[in-house]
Amino acid sequence: MAHADGETFADIRDAVRKTCAAFPGSYWREKDENAAYPKEFVDALTQAGFLSALIPEKYGGSGLGLSAAAAILEEINKSGCNAGACHAQMYVMGTLLRHGSDAQKNTFLPAIANGTLRLQAFGVSEPTSGTDTGSIKTSARREGDHYIINGQKLWTSRAEHSDLMLLLVRTTPKEDVSKRTDGMSVFIVDLREAVGRGLTIRPIKTMINHSTTEIFIDDLKVPAENLIGKEGTGFRYILDGMNAERILIGAECIGDARWFINKAVDYANERIVFDRPIGQNQGIQFPIARAYAATQAADLMVQQAATRFEQGLECGSEANMAKLLAADASWAAAEMCLQAHGGFGFAREYDVERKWREARLYQIAPISTNFILSYIAEHVLGLPRSY
Repeated sequence: MAHADGETFADIRDAVRKTCAAFPGSYWREKDENAAYPKEFVDALTQAGFLSALIPEKYGGSGLGLSAAAAILEEINKSGCNAGACHAQMYVMGTLLRHGSDAQKNTFLPAIANGTLRLQAFGVSEPTSGTDTGSIKTSARREGDHYIINGQKLWTSRAEHSDLMLLLVRTTPKEDVSKRTDGMSVFIVDLREAVGRGLTIRPIKTMINHSTTEIFIDDLKVPAENLIGKEGTGFRYILDGMNAERILIGAECIGDARWFINKAVDYANERIVFDRPIGQNQGIQFPIARAYAATQAADLMVQQAATRFEQGLECGSEANMAKLLAADASWAAAEMCLQAHGGFGFAREYDVERKWREARLYQIAPISTNFILSYIAEHVLGLPRSY
């Protein structure tokens, strides 16, 4: 039974909070200012077993469901930390878990679970295709026991801090397939071997510290045994991962929203202006209350989507709506919190402006709000396809 504020998995959440307590705002401000990867934080989460939550016990993980993983990521952000540094491991490994061979799972999953290997990078987006995944141009051709890959990826976050990357490529040209999502394949790329041997990673400076990069691939040789599943069916393999990604990032947004709400409530109770706490003013109260109500509603949608995913039910519309509503709730809470703090909201020591910048990302990533609205219009409401 969930508590009033969504407190399911209380033991897990308590353990996450204790881990996060060692990484206060000053830690994140320093990383933000230096555009540095929070390695110590990721290592602590790995050692505590949180990043292997979805890996079955026989491979050294916890064997938990997506709802538990969502609780972990929500609690990280609710604690003022940033799960964006490590969330990919949660949803990227699903493609390997569900569609990889026994040999691939036995090779990679135990090492990911114990932290000796990091799977944090997912190479999908490209400069010319964006969300139009069917139009990717990065290609792979078979040569003996290897594939030769050429192309470019964009917004591949954490590639510099990952040992393995899942890479979506075309193995059959778009013009040679009847359906535009056919002819794509997924590979496991060992970045330790690939960098400098056909693969180049270039960091992209952005408004937030998200360790994102662009990747250039020039005649990269990847062993054929690193192909996941069957050649040409890779798009289907990553769809499950995309639904999981949207649900888990929705949970992160709920965590952010709760952080903003708690921060605003504390400040509104403590800040005295005109001889009274500013929280006594309805102009401050109402936006906080509205943000709370929106967050509670969005949280229910995230929970429903996660439950359907765990049950193996169709959950595309629920995953998309969960991400949309949670991202909207977190952004509304961010705006409310910054406004409630007035000038202090812009002072870095309060952490509001940093979290505000981080929350803005999820209106765009991993899928834009507009694409979700188009999906709902077409696939749920039966309106004509708009693109």
